[in-house]
Amino acid sequence: MTDRPQSHLTGIMLMAGFCLFGPAIDMFAKLASDTVPLLQITAARFGFQLIFLIPIAIFMRCLYLPSVGEMASHFLRGFLILMATSLFFLAISYLPLADALAIFFIEPFFLTFLAVLFLGEPIGWRRVIACIIGFCGALLVIQPQYQQVGWPALLPVGTALCFAFFLLLTRRMTQTGSPVTIQIFTSIAASLLLLPVIMVMHDGSVEMFRLKQPSSFEWVLLIGVGASATIAHLFLTSAFARAPVGILAPLQYLEIVTAALFGIWIFGDVPNLLTITGVIIIVLSGLYVLYREGKRQGASELSSA
Repeated sequence: MTDRPQSHLTGIMLMAGFCLFGPAIDMFAKLASDTVPLLQITAARFGFQLIFLIPIAIFMRCLYLPSVGEMASHFLRGFLILMATSLFFLAISYLPLADALAIFFIEPFFLTFLAVLFLGEPIGWRRVIACIIGFCGALLVIQPQYQQVGWPALLPVGTALCFAFFLLLTRRMTQTGSPVTIQIFTSIAASLLLLPVIMVMHDGSVEMFRLKQPSSFEWVLLIGVGASATIAHLFLTSAFARAPVGILAPLQYLEIVTAALFGIWIFGDVPNLLTITGVIIIVLSGLYVLYREGKRQGASELSSA
């Protein structure tokens, strides 16, 4: 994959696509979680991803048998996204959603600085400032209560760490692999990791691990989880194939904008002045990253002319 200013702009646009579809995963999961156990929602996410992606891979002729080392990376990636998902769902069972989101959004900071340590990617002060500004905008949108919550506050921190390492691994793997096959193999790995839990816990006493026969509406929600996850993560893996972590990390705050719009549309959450201010700050932060990369592309084209 290329890693030039031209491809960086493509990566930014693809990341915006992820931020558009990513919150839909949480929207469908939140609607389903009222009646469907957590394990079943998680299993549906990866199961339907496979159903949607395998025909695409066959059409693109990009399926192949991965090596042992490559499959180990997919299992690690599958484990990380499973842990991130599970910890966050567990977090919101103890914390208000706004508090959990506020804590989770330290993740772009983790991601930006871990990329320096593990990938050797440079980080400039402008990108750090873009992260900080985006985080401030996110706090205005979600307006956490900052109540004393005790140990459950560690759960979204765990989510943030797992997702940061998941994205680092994604960045490394997308330099040689197709986004479609990466998603397929990771979904297979996650499904295989879930299978023993399902077999042991499906009829146990822990409600979140039990399985049930979904209604027609619940099937629609579960398919929605899988479909939105498929689309969002194809955007995500394609973005990380084309742009460094330091550029893409601040753009994650754009998810908050889409989440706020879903809140208005689906749940009737009318935004107040602070929310609108936060959305404007996040959008401006994203536009600044786009502006900087546009200038870099222009400079690159002039130097090569």
